[in-house]
Amino acid sequence: MDLLNTLVDKGLRRELPTREEALAVLATSDDELLDVVAAAGKVRRQWFGRRVKLNYLVNLKSGLCPEDCSYCSQRLGSKAEILKYTWLKPEEASQAAAAGVAGGAKRVCLVASGRGPTDRDVERVGRTIEAIKEQNEGIEVCACLGLLSDGQAEKLREAGADAYNHNLNTSEATYGQITKTHTYADRVDTVEKAHAAGLSACSGLIAGMGETDEDLVDVVFSLRELDADSVPVNFLIPFEGTPLAKEWNLTPQRCLRILAMARFVCPDVEVRLAGGREVHLRSMQPLALNIVNSIFLGDYLTSEGQAGQADLDMIADAGFEVEGAGTTTLPAHRSDAADAAPSGGGCGSGGASLCGSGAGAASASGGEAAGCGSACGGCSGHAHAEAEPVPAQPAQAEPGALRSDLVAVRRRGAGTDIAPNA
Repeated sequence: MDLLNTLVDKGLRRELPTREEALAVLATSDDELLDVVAAAGKVRRQWFGRRVKLNYLVNLKSGLCPEDCSYCSQRLGSKAEILKYTWLKPEEASQAAAAGVAGGAKRVCLVASGRGPTDRDVERVGRTIEAIKEQNEGIEVCACLGLLSDGQAEKLREAGADAYNHNLNTSEATYGQITKTHTYADRVDTVEKAHAAGLSACSGLIAGMGETDEDLVDVVFSLRELDADSVPVNFLIPFEGTPLAKEWNLTPQRCLRILAMARFVCPDVEVRLAGGREVHLRSMQPLALNIVNSIFLGDYLTSEGQAGQADLDMIADAGFEVEGAGTTTLPAHRSDAADAAPSGGGCGSGGASLCGSGAGAASASGGEAAGCGSACGGCSGHAHAEAEPVPAQPAQAEPGALRSDLVAVRRRGAGTDIAPNA
């Protein structure tokens, strides 16, 4: 296909596709799907080889959020039967993080529900970051605490945070239909604050909330403009007890097209397969590894993922390798520019503006609420299938059908007496 050849050429040059080209990827047929995956795979391998970065979530504070994000099990008024607990102590969070590190994770994502942290909360998280880094040399730490006030990103950076996650989730045009207690502009402001403080910007989206193809392209183009280093792509799983409980709109093929579009628009950043992968991609998860270069290991915030060992087996069986702690995730042109920036830059953030400034022809070498910023990929509607076999299911559920058999609420790990899954 001329379209795919053009997109590969642009991806190898870090050149921004046109909106029409991005929309055309989402409109490809099932007969063309393997060609789309193969084309996105060429771009992925150019910048990341066959490495897969593992990330691990620690839910520092669960439930009881005052925000009204429609997709979130932790939202105001949610009837979802999730775990609810207040802040973990630094030593408890460090112990929880150890399970993920032992499984091969090189980044720990610290998430807390709520609109945003107080200065006291930031100090508490700072102590947690220090505790984790004392126990795990070389580990990356990403904080995800909601909307930031002036100076808070700098305090997190001083405490040792490498990155900050706050997802845009959907397009600016439709954001008001999903959340009314804060705005799209509020989220953009927090990502910009993190970037300005020298933190690696992690920001992504949630697909499957009833959005159009145009909405998906809009939000991914916005993420490129914001120069996000990490782009988590979440797939909504509607939790009973939330307003989006009947939104079952995704197929495995649709998910792969969305991932490919994100890779073509942001060719040399960390595209992360996040919440909802086990449920929506199911047996096609290994195909997605040809597009993404990062996944979450084990459980999520309020939902359970497949067994960590199953993830490791999947990576090996598909011919990929887990990225080691001593390896820099981002390509040299991006990480080097971040290191040279006056404010520093965690994990190759900022500076290079490679997924932010259009057509640079550089050398191709190589509960959920505001508080969880879409939870780094798994706060609310991002439940996951458990390790046990699930009943046979149709390729796509009837519109409005509740699929409670696919929603596994997390009952283990941080905040519980049951060992975490990693």
